[in-house]
Amino acid sequence: MYLRKVEGPRSVTLSDGTIITRADLPPADTRRWVASRKAVVVRAVAAGLITREIAQATYGLSEEEFGEWETAVNQHGVAGLRVTALKQYRQP
Repeated sequence: MYLRKVEGPRSVTLSDGTIITRADLPPADTRRWVASRKAVVVRAVAAGLITREIAQATYGLSEEEFGEWETAVNQHGVAGLRVTALKQYRQP
């Protein structure tokens, strides 16, 4: 068995003790973005598992969209990423 060479770590440990690996990231062809998938990508970038640029290129995200995800997670947690709850968390 051969391991494919990748840049950066293969796994990282978050502050709460959770371990995230590259296998935990959603597939590159993901079209249905639920809050938990968004949160995994944001946490992986914050922990240094992947870079912001790689995340944006892999998942086809704009700088603005990814920035909104980060802001929502930082201010409201995973619940802030739910599409149905946007009105509760966004300021006019």
